[in-house]
Amino acid sequence: MKIKRFVAPDMRQAMREVREEQGPEAVILSTRRLDEGIEVVAAIDYDESLVREAARHGAPLAAALVEAEAASKPRVAETAPAALLARPPVAVAVPPPLSPANDMPAMRPLVEQAAQDTAQMRSELGSLREMLEMQLSSLAWNDMERRQPLRARVLREMTRLGIEADVARALVAELPDQISAEQARYLPLGMLSRSLTVSGRDLCGDDSGVIALVGPTGVGKTTTIAKLAARAVMRHGADRVALVSTDHYRIGAAAQLEHYGRLLGARVYPAYDAASLRKVLEMLRGSHTVLIDTAGVAGSDPRLTQQLEILADASGLRACLVLAANAQSQALDEAVRAYLPLKPHACILTKLDEAPALGGALSVLIRHRLPLDYTTDGQRVPEDIATADARVLVCRAAQSLKSQIPDDGLMAERFGFAVASA
Repeated sequence: MKIKRFVAPDMRQAMREVREEQGPEAVILSTRRLDEGIEVVAAIDYDESLVREAARHGAPLAAALVEAEAASKPRVAETAPAALLARPPVAVAVPPPLSPANDMPAMRPLVEQAAQDTAQMRSELGSLREMLEMQLSSLAWNDMERRQPLRARVLREMTRLGIEADVARALVAELPDQISAEQARYLPLGMLSRSLTVSGRDLCGDDSGVIALVGPTGVGKTTTIAKLAARAVMRHGADRVALVSTDHYRIGAAAQLEHYGRLLGARVYPAYDAASLRKVLEMLRGSHTVLIDTAGVAGSDPRLTQQLEILADASGLRACLVLAANAQSQALDEAVRAYLPLKPHACILTKLDEAPALGGALSVLIRHRLPLDYTTDGQRVPEDIATADARVLVCRAAQSLKSQIPDDGLMAERFGFAVASA
């Protein structure tokens, strides 16, 4: 029996190191938490008699096994649960019954020791549960690769594209029962393209109305409004286009919009609350296009509720959520959930040129079924904006792929537990 000790920052990393060095047949003998992380003692060519001998002598498991290893002969490896059951029980010091008050100082060390032992037991049980879940996930993923290799291949390709696990599972669930190797190769891109919803709005079309751009700070709302306004001015004339600023929190926000207005020859109006916004929109009723620039507010900001109430009170307003493609998937998802009460009609995806990968942004759009109006990929006004095209987006996401293929450990972590639960 060959035994080795691994120390890693967390259990997942420790299990990954065990798999890489000792292979899938390795047996976990013990785990414990240290100041520097998690200690895992693993073995190959597992010998149960050595484990029982160590437990009978009451010595620490890892040290006793290392001492017994010199006299052992390799035997056939058994399953991890048998080795785990052989671990010696953790001794918990139980304090004696309460005595008079003058005995309490003497009991305090026993109570403190009991508390420490209980915390250690809980920590070890937590590590054991995490380890067993990881092993179960690994077994489930390996079983899926054996039974449904082409579906597993599609999931691996989705992961390589950066698609979130829940979205990838939902898409793969729609696959037909029988697919060919050629289909498994090209289906992921086609499935993503069909799952993205685009509004079909044309930058050169005759779409009119009142459009408010909302979203977190720093996503490029003001620059995007300038691009849309420039297109509308070129199509319908400056006298039929108006800009409205409700962003009075960010320093220089109104001045930036006024600068764009002067360059385009379009009028710019301030609105400070719901009442002033109603008056401005009533005054601009004859305009072809009215674009409203709003303050960038995070989902946790208490000002968000006030802003949503101002916009919700305006009749005939079309809200468009602006998201930055270079933001993390979790941040994008939180932004969408924060602005859902406004019921945004569509979305604009900005900063494609700054995004190292597009999988996270595509996942959020698919998950929330948000129609996509436009995409932007630069600061030039009005050139760097385009009508949304699902196929172009997916091809761009594929072109930004890294050549590294996700390993089995990552795939088991993302999909194994779901497969096991199913």
